[in-house]
Amino acid sequence: MTDPSASAQDGTTASDDVYETTETFESLGVDEALVKTLANQGITAAFPIQAMTIKDALAGRDVCGKAKTGSGKTLGFGLPMLQRIAGDLTAADGTRIHLPGGPARPRGLVLLPTRELAVQVYEVLSELGAALDLRVVAVYGGADIERQIAKLKKGCEIIIATPGRLIDLGDRGELAVDSLDVLVLDEADRMADMGFMPQVEWVLRRLTEAHQTLLFSATLDGAVDRLVSRYLTDPVYHEVKSDSQTVANMVHYFFNVHQMDKIKVAANIVKQYDKAILFCRTKRGADKVVENLAGLGVNAAAIHGDLRQQQRERAMADFSSGKLHVLVATDVAARGLHIDGVDVVVHYDPPEDEKAYLHRSGRTARAGSEGVVVSLLLWNQMVEAEVVQRRLAMRLPIVEVFSNNKHLGELGTWQPDPADSVL
Repeated sequence: MTDPSASAQDGTTASDDVYETTETFESLGVDEALVKTLANQGITAAFPIQAMTIKDALAGRDVCGKAKTGSGKTLGFGLPMLQRIAGDLTAADGTRIHLPGGPARPRGLVLLPTRELAVQVYEVLSELGAALDLRVVAVYGGADIERQIAKLKKGCEIIIATPGRLIDLGDRGELAVDSLDVLVLDEADRMADMGFMPQVEWVLRRLTEAHQTLLFSATLDGAVDRLVSRYLTDPVYHEVKSDSQTVANMVHYFFNVHQMDKIKVAANIVKQYDKAILFCRTKRGADKVVENLAGLGVNAAAIHGDLRQQQRERAMADFSSGKLHVLVATDVAARGLHIDGVDVVVHYDPPEDEKAYLHRSGRTARAGSEGVVVSLLLWNQMVEAEVVQRRLAMRLPIVEVFSNNKHLGELGTWQPDPADSVL
């Protein structure tokens, strides 16, 4: 592994098979109040992406960080942003200069693709911001815009936003982005995939003053590369090599199941774990799975676009806290989810392709932990699964499994015999 503290003038690369480094946040130059807040949360050693990017970001450099979801990017951009803005807003006598109320003119903006991700980033940065007497507000679609406007009018230094809601508020005259000191573009590749690049450029074109841009993405090609070339100034590049392409740290199973027995197989799998995510292709299918699991004694909740934001947030909060053990999600709703400690991912409906397989499966085996991934396949879905395996350089048997199979309680250690493969 490349030394994450080495000079990044020409870019640095690290492997994420070792997640914690020997770097402390104090040694990286992070403010004492932030270090203390992190320590109170049990966070002392930096992850590679944090160790690589924080020094450059604190120095005011534009940064491009290439790292997958779950690698610790939030602190990688959040700590420098908070610290630099707090420094700019500190009076000579050491007191904090608070910006006036609406229309809001934040000094820091984090732009990201989904409301779930906005909520998660807000939960991390609001507590850290409070340690520096900075006010953080999250604005995103699917929630009461008038309530968000009321928060903005009280004044804030940092805004965390999804593109659509940010522009809605801008069009209403409730906020302006022309006074930004620091702009963060998180999950830039997903914003491109979801068609948000015009909104992102809407923001960038309005930045008339000198500012710092911190961009984080799983890929830095295509639309993201064009964005970097056009809008960032002499950026420094850092990369955490992703193990997800080699599906490392996961134990994978491909089960041929029968339609009438499929939900029972899924129930008997998730009952073995504290946290499980099931993926369905449709919103209606997700609701049906939740209903059927309840009939088998499994408490689950769905997360998809037809649910009210309050319902989605409650399901996420209950799942993150451990109150809810099973989350049933559609692909779109799960974009950007960052949940620690997921033990098993079940592809209840097969993914569309190998990229979707990686994205779904990546909800487990995060931050160096191991995880189990199970695909449930009907007879007419097995050839599709073989294509996905081939593209990911995997060669695993597809074995027929019924809900009374004793091995469902041994996942992670059980190794199916290739001779039992149904293909």
